[in-house]
Amino acid sequence: MQIQDSSVFLDYFDKIHQRTMRVARFIPADKLDWTYRDGKFTLGDLVRHIAAINRHMFAETVAGRHSRYAGCGKELADGYEQVMGFAERLHRESVDIFAHLTPEDLRGKCMTPEGTSLTTWKWLRAMVEHEIHHRGQIYLYLSMLGVPTPPLYGLTSEQVRERSLRG
Repeated sequence: MQIQDSSVFLDYFDKIHQRTMRVARFIPADKLDWTYRDGKFTLGDLVRHIAAINRHMFAETVAGRHSRYAGCGKELADGYEQVMGFAERLHRESVDIFAHLTPEDLRGKCMTPEGTSLTTWKWLRAMVEHEIHHRGQIYLYLSMLGVPTPPLYGLTSEQVRERSLRG
């Protein structure tokens, strides 16, 4: 996917965010600090990480600034409502920055935190892939806890298979 227009990208990015938040809202409040192993992201860390890295690394670098990502700990937002609010607020801040990107900006270069000069639209594409990766972890964590989750696009794989075999 090549990103040539910021408004088209923002529509797509908003849909990605909505799907991420739909599954994040299935996290039981008492499991926000759950992880499968000490030292790994908790469910709350994953939600905070997606929001914080999109805003403080990806959005900052496409705006021509240095990354300000400082982690995803509870000091950023603690408790279910605070974490969900944090994710929504930082998403809006990121969108505000991305909305100002012109087609020339998208074709231009930005500097990644590791010092690589990369075409801006490719960096934004990497951001979306990164969010989807961590959304998948949320789905997996919830599955490990036995928490039912919403299907990504409407039907579960079992429902698709059942409907496919009928014909």
